[in-house]
Amino acid sequence: MTSLSDSDTTGAVVSALRAAGCVFAEDEAELILTTARTPDELAAMVARRAAGQPLEHVLGWAEFHGLRILVEPGVFVPRRRTEFLVDQALAQAPGAAVVVDLCCGSGAVGAALAAALGDAELHAADIDPAAVACAGRNIAPYGGHAHTGDLFDALPAALRGRTGILAANVPYVPSGEVGLLPAEARKHEPLVALDGGGDGLDVLRRVAAGAREWLAPGGCVLVETSEHQAEDAVRTFRRAGLTTRLAASEELYANVVIGVRAD
Repeated sequence: MTSLSDSDTTGAVVSALRAAGCVFAEDEAELILTTARTPDELAAMVARRAAGQPLEHVLGWAEFHGLRILVEPGVFVPRRRTEFLVDQALAQAPGAAVVVDLCCGSGAVGAALAAALGDAELHAADIDPAAVACAGRNIAPYGGHAHTGDLFDALPAALRGRTGILAANVPYVPSGEVGLLPAEARKHEPLVALDGGGDGLDVLRRVAAGAREWLAPGGCVLVETSEHQAEDAVRTFRRAGLTTRLAASEELYANVVIGVRAD
């Protein structure tokens, strides 16, 4: 590969990706070709993608809610369906002054909320130091603060009772089903970002149990879950004293449980 623009190079990239089983080889080739800066970098990116690395790790970024989010190797890749959680949060609390992105991964949710709200105080937290480092870079343009720790333990105590939006994109794959995930996720994303315990709801229960303490009056907590877990998740939120509803998008295959601290 000696040029990044000629048709022979484009054809070679498409062929290599198609041979590796990439369903959207043409689209991926275009993204790789426009991201690579040199022929050597192009060759290395194609090789990494052909070896099964997530496209977002190869590119170094993912598009999310109109933003380009940095995504580093070993960090959970933000899913497009999670844009629905962002939209639900903005609809529920359009004037939120304090936003917390819990289980933040790359910080995509927090960055998207901050970009839309314009002037919110933003905090992102994750148990994985690599994720926190990546999130810190993505939320820095919004004055965000990144914290390392286990759920609420990571947050500054001063946030108690002040949070307008608590977005928690918790892991919700049942432990016994992690092995059924696509190889891209199993091999290249952290297990802690995928495995939600026996029924997939272990982390969700912990978030629900602690949310009221951190929410401002009228503040909301939002958690993504699967369709078959949704009823149990709603009951969990209600038992935690939250006014709860379920929002779903058939188009995005997204299910978001929304709990409100209604005093």
